Amino acid sequence: MGFRNISHVAIGVSDMDKALGFWRDMLGMVVSKDDTEVFEGFGDLPPHTRRGVYLRWSEGDDEAFIVLDHHDRGVDPSPREFFGMGIHHFGFWVDDARAIHERAVAHGAPVVVPPGDSDSLLFGEAPGRTMRTCILKDPDGNIIQFDQRVT
Repeated sequence: MGFRNISHVAIGVSDMDKALGFWRDMLGMVVSKDDTEVFEGFGDLPPHTRRGVYLRWSEGDDEAFIVLDHHDRGVDPSPREFFGMGIHHFGFWVDDARAIHERAVAHGAPVVVPPGDSDSLLFGEAPGRTMRTCILKDPDGNIIQFDQRVT
């Protein structure tokens, strides 16, 4: 099929300043674009305007990125519950899950699961490697997992 990487994850936010405090300021992601975007209607979506902020942790043609979007449509859904139907959380490989947890605590971000170690079998891999995981919530209640391969 030719898959190379995930392209991006789009996250609807209720307050862009709070979201940027989490993604940019606390986690250290880099804003590559921050703009008001106008979309013509397509599919069942009506025409709309949004503030879109594109965040990256690395550059490259096939590198994944995050898009935070704040729409003018007045939509205010609740975030998914952990292990609910559909995409209920997403995870990132990180260098230091404990450091992310420490920054989260210092910034007052909700911690769902503090750093803890598990076997690589829980990641669909062969057993015997140690994985360290920390799970947080962003300002809108979205669940984000941070995974570290412990050497």
